[in-house]
Amino acid sequence: LQMLERQVVGGEQAKNKDLKEKRKRRKKYADERRMQLVAALQQSNEDSSNWVLLKVYDSIQEEVQAKSKLLEKLRAAETEIKDLQSEFELEKIDYLSTIRRLERDLLLFQQLLDQVQSLVRRDCNYSNLEKIKRESVWDEENGCWKIPEPVVQKTRLP
Repeated sequence: LQMLERQVVGGEQAKNKDLKEKRKRRKKYADERRMQLVAALQQSNEDSSNWVLLKVYDSIQEEVQAKSKLLEKLRAAETEIKDLQSEFELEKIDYLSTIRRLERDLLLFQQLLDQVQSLVRRDCNYSNLEKIKRESVWDEENGCWKIPEPVVQKTRLP
């Protein structure tokens, strides 16, 4: 009866040495893994760093709920990233259109200056635009250029 009991209590494979070895290896691996998790938990408590996440769940339902919450947070973060990217893209488009408009305005003013320069008298200091550019100074307080006053130099012949 005891012999039958030992066979039945251990199951059909109570005397299978390979199965016993497999169980020992699994138990050893589980013990090692548990020790690693305990060490990681102690290290994370000592370091108080948030990059090591260690969660032990009592049931699969709790794990599913926790991972669902984490997934929702990730989706919210992805949505926020997409919103920021679209906002930056709109700002980039706005900046590019402003640059293009300013380049067109600059070209217009340059062409106007080229046309008007020929009409300025030769004895006026504004006949030489390069000299005016060199003498002009940017005023930070007022946010504008200070350019020299126009001067007409009359020369008399003897």
